[in-house]
Amino acid sequence: MNGRNEGELADLLRAALAGDERRYAMFLDRVAGLVRAYARGKITHGGVDAEDVVQEVLLAIHLKRHTWLPQAPVLPWVYAIARFKLIDAFRRRGRRVEIDVEDIAETFAQPEVETVSARDIGRALDGLAPTQRSVVAAISVEGRSVEETARIFAMTEAAVRVALHRGLTAIARRFGRE
Repeated sequence: MNGRNEGELADLLRAALAGDERRYAMFLDRVAGLVRAYARGKITHGGVDAEDVVQEVLLAIHLKRHTWLPQAPVLPWVYAIARFKLIDAFRRRGRRVEIDVEDIAETFAQPEVETVSARDIGRALDGLAPTQRSVVAAISVEGRSVEETARIFAMTEAAVRVALHRGLTAIARRFGRE
């Protein structure tokens, strides 16, 4: 920013301190652009949002505008506030670094899909009593409900639940999982 712009900003802030709201809005608008560029240049990793820093700087300027000396340059004052607000933002972030998942998604291992063949299912059902085998197959393999299975095999729902529980327990015991 050149000396002419420094002078314009100082004039705008002097007018704002004298009560000119329109010039104060112009001052804040120009300062927001400068602070935004400054913050974006300093933020190299995620975790700190430049717009949050801009808003904090503008709020600090508004609250502390009476501390600016009208005969002093305005930009060093603005950039000092911006620097401290940026440091505060980095401190709040701490040591964590935020990365978009899309940036590293290809590095994650894909979950393995566990497949069960008809032969594996047949082996699991072998050794069960015929009623248990029918109930377990209907509910666990075919996806039928307890109510539907009871109707198909002319059993009560309680009997279907008992047969299912006993059948699954026998399969778990057979494969060493109790």
